[in-house]
Amino acid sequence: MERSVAGIILAGGQSRRMGGGDKPLLSLGNVRLIDHVAARLKPHVATLGLNANGDPARFAGIDLPVIEDTVPGHAGPLAGILAGLEWAATQTGRRSLVSAAGDTPFFPDNLVERLSAAAHDQPGAIAVASSDGRRHPTFALWPLGLRDALHHFLVNEDNRRVSDFMQRQGYVEVEFPMMEAGGQRIDPFFNINTPDDLAAAKSLLQSLRP
Repeated sequence: MERSVAGIILAGGQSRRMGGGDKPLLSLGNVRLIDHVAARLKPHVATLGLNANGDPARFAGIDLPVIEDTVPGHAGPLAGILAGLEWAATQTGRRSLVSAAGDTPFFPDNLVERLSAAAHDQPGAIAVASSDGRRHPTFALWPLGLRDALHHFLVNEDNRRVSDFMQRQGYVEVEFPMMEAGGQRIDPFFNINTPDDLAAAKSLLQSLRP
């Protein structure tokens, strides 16, 4: 466990490609997607929260604080990251925040460890995961001191692009290897956007079980 790191699961999206509703509450192997993500992240952070908007009661049973966006208008992942940074700074006493998407159930177990090591070597930089040459901006370690700059970026500049904010602040990429399952190479940051993705995730889950 990284004692100086708080964690936030980003579950505030509107799930349009899945037909609306709460995508992280969909079932994957008789377990909700959000529970898969929480189980992978929780052992590696000192405290963990869930970013979601609307009635928090629908996440009953997960036993995590539900943190709403502080910027109105469903401003995307950056709004969830900002809410997480503000929560971590005022409620947890930690120094940084790791973010993870609530629809990505197979991300690497050593995510926090490797991002933290990269951030230690480049103080003040955002450490972001990548795989197969592609960045995954919602899987990153964020210094809490970025919250004022992020609030200005979102509110005053009305820019919602995570990659744009990372470019401005400075970042280091941490490359993670592809997974091997069923004779195929699979991106560990594979996320579930559509019903077909959910079906593929169910097949992958079966192939990963001993």
